[in-house]
Amino acid sequence: MNLPNRITLARICLIPIMMFFLLVNFKFYPEPIHWGSFQLSVNHLIAAVIFLLAASTDGIDGYIARKYNMVTNLGKLLDPLADKLLVSAVLISLVELGRCDSWIAIVIISREFAVTGLRQVALLEGKVVAASKWGKIKTVTQIVAISLLLLNNFPFQFVSIPLDDIAIWAAAIITIYSGVDYFVKNKELLELHNA
Repeated sequence: MNLPNRITLARICLIPIMMFFLLVNFKFYPEPIHWGSFQLSVNHLIAAVIFLLAASTDGIDGYIARKYNMVTNLGKLLDPLADKLLVSAVLISLVELGRCDSWIAIVIISREFAVTGLRQVALLEGKVVAASKWGKIKTVTQIVAISLLLLNNFPFQFVSIPLDDIAIWAAAIITIYSGVDYFVKNKELLELHNA
């Protein structure tokens, strides 16, 4: 249980805390933040901060593990699991809150698990499916889109640009493309496994 794995576990532990602030609406929460026509509940602001904190640990644990030669099998298992749990939990919560279309959440979550399945097939063949450029772009667009949805499109609400809607559509499209890209580039794994 080295430092990178502890950081990954901390990311997993932040998920239920984030969901608590996102979904539980107790009376003791302060009044929502008002700024002209903009409104944001304090609990959703806290959930957004926790989400950004958790998302930022994704790069940190991997960087430390590679730099200090602390890569472990446990880390290889926990890191992608933590990412998928975080994204899945927040997207399902946003659907519950009416902030995200359910089909977008289904597409993004399905892609995450499909690529995880591909990676498992690769491991059975003794190979590794490395993160692609499109996979990294997908991660960034998902984090941006989810953050904007959590923050009620702040600060773009003031200039009437629905960047939260644009970003979640972009995230869905890039997520689909990156998933297809993984399968096209690694189709020989599926052929070998079927053979």
